[in-house]
Amino acid sequence: MRFSKFYAPTFKEAPKEASLPSHIFLTRAGFIEQNGAGLYNFLPLGQMVLDKITSVVKDEMDSAGAQQLSFSVVTSGDLWRQSGRFDVFGKELLRFKDRKESDYVISPTNEESAVACVRGKLTSYKQLPINLYQINTKFRDEARPRFGLLRGREFIMKDAYSFHASETDLDREFELMHETYSRIFTRLGLDFRAVEADSGAIGGSGSKEFMVLANNGEDDIICCSACDYAANIEAASRAPRLSDIAAPEAEAAKFYTPGTNTIKDVAEFFRVDEFYTIKAVIKKAIYADSERVVVFFVRGDDELQDVKAQNAAGALELVVAEAEDIAKAGLVAGYCGPVGLASGVEFFIDRELEGATQMICGANEKDYHFVGVSVASFNADRFKDLAAVKAGDKCPKCGAPLEVKKGIEVGHIFKLGQKYSSAMSATFLNENGKAEAFYMGCYGIGVSRLMAVAIEASHDEKGCIWQRQISPFDISVILLNLKDDEAVSYANSIYSELKSLGIRVLYDDRDERFGVKMSDYELMGFPYALLVGKGLKEGKVELISRKGLTKESIEASMAFEIIRQRLCV
Repeated sequence: MRFSKFYAPTFKEAPKEASLPSHIFLTRAGFIEQNGAGLYNFLPLGQMVLDKITSVVKDEMDSAGAQQLSFSVVTSGDLWRQSGRFDVFGKELLRFKDRKESDYVISPTNEESAVACVRGKLTSYKQLPINLYQINTKFRDEARPRFGLLRGREFIMKDAYSFHASETDLDREFELMHETYSRIFTRLGLDFRAVEADSGAIGGSGSKEFMVLANNGEDDIICCSACDYAANIEAASRAPRLSDIAAPEAEAAKFYTPGTNTIKDVAEFFRVDEFYTIKAVIKKAIYADSERVVVFFVRGDDELQDVKAQNAAGALELVVAEAEDIAKAGLVAGYCGPVGLASGVEFFIDRELEGATQMICGANEKDYHFVGVSVASFNADRFKDLAAVKAGDKCPKCGAPLEVKKGIEVGHIFKLGQKYSSAMSATFLNENGKAEAFYMGCYGIGVSRLMAVAIEASHDEKGCIWQRQISPFDISVILLNLKDDEAVSYANSIYSELKSLGIRVLYDDRDERFGVKMSDYELMGFPYALLVGKGLKEGKVELISRKGLTKESIEASMAFEIIRQRLCV
C-alpha cells in the first residue's frame, strides 16, 4: 500500500479524555476515532488489526470443532424474561420498545439467543455435544465509558455457547476451550495468565479469566511465585493463615472496653496481635425486591473482599450501611460480634475462622468485648470464603508466597450448567428417554479490546509497538527524497519485490519531511522500517526495528534477502 493513497490521519495531540497509552496512541495513529461516548469507528489500520485478530480466533475455534453463526444484535425482551435477566441485569442492558410497544434489548451477551436457537431442534443426546460461536457487535451501556476500547459501550466480541448431555462432557469442553484460548493468545504474541474467576452476572458453577499482564491493568491478579496457580483477586484463595505469635489465653468472659471501636484499639487494649481478633463489616445488601443489613466477620488483620461477600449474601449489590440502618437492625457499630448477635440479622463468617479459639470479638454492646471466644456452634452454611487474598499469603496449591500482578481481561470461559436451559425449558431426551435440560458452557473473547490490550502490553513514549502477528503492516519502506531518481527507483523496486513474497508493506512515498515520516512510523509501530535515503549513493540503506528503535546499516543489494529472512519464517 502506498501511503500517499492510504487513509490514516495522524495527530500530534491526544483526545483530552485519553489517559491510557492504548487510547492515546490508537487515536493519534489513526487506528480508531471516537463517534460518541464509548463509541468508536475503526479506520483502515484498525480494521486490518481486527481482521488479523479475528482470523486467529476463527482458525482456532474452527479447529476445536466449533461452528460459526451470527445472532441478531437486537434480541427480543421476551427471551430475556424467560431467562429471568430482563429486570435484574442492571442499567448496562439497553432496553427499548419498537413501534408496536414490544420490548427489545441490544445484546451485551447472547445466552438467551443461543438457547432459543437450539430449543426444540436438538432433541436427542445423540445430537450432542455442539459448540456454536459468533464474532459480532455487542453493546453494554456503561455508566462511565472510558479508556478507549478498554471500556467502551459498543464492542466486538467472540462468544461461543456449547450444549452437552452431561456435566462430564461440559467439563471436557471447558478444558478444550481453555486449551484453545491459550493457543489463541499465544499466537497473538501476548503474555497472559489463565486465572480462577468469579462468574458474575453470567452465573454458573465455575469460570476462568484470561488476563494479559500490563502495568496499566485494571484488575489485580494473584499469582503463585513457584507454580501455575493464578486467580482474579475476586476469586483467589490461599492456604489457611497461621501466626507465629502465641495466642492469648483467657476464660470466656465479657470485658469493659471503653472507646475501643476499631481493631487497632482492641488489639492495643488487650495487648494481642490483630490476628486473634474478629472484625465486623456491616453492609446493606440490595436484592431485586428488598434490601437488608448483612454482617460479615473476618480476622482483624484481614480485609473483606466485596465480590466474595456479595456472592455469599446472594445480593445484586452491597453498599455501605448507614448509621440508621445499623441501629434499626439492632447492631452496635464498633462492637459487633458473631456471639449474641441480634435476632434475625443475616451474617456470615470467614471460613478460616471456623474452629478458631481464644478469639476476641465485639459483645454487641457499646464499650464491651468478649474474650476467649471459640468460633463454633454455628451452622456450616454461615462459613464462607470472605477474606481478600494479598501478597505474601501462601499458595493453596504449593504453599509458596503469592504475588499481586496487574492484568487486563481479554477472555472468559464459564460452566453455565443448566441455569439458562432450565429457565427457558430447553431440553433433550437422555439415554433413558427422559427429558433433561442441556448442560451449557459459555466462552467469550473481547476481539476489539484485544487491539487496545496489545498496545497496553507493548508501547513506548513514541507510540505503538505491534507484535508482528497482529500488526497491520510488517514493514514500512520510507523514501526520504522524492526528487532522487535513484532512490525512487530502488524504493519502488524493493516495495514490489517484498509484496510479491506476501510481505505486507506500507510504502511511504508522501512528499513530507523526514521528521514527519519517522514520527508517523514510530507512532504506528510496525515491526520494521527500511529507510532509503542519502546512504544509497554508497550502496547503503538503514533497517530499523521498532522494538527498541535499533538501527543497522545494511547493503542495499542485500536488503531484500535480509528482510526476507527475518519476515518469511
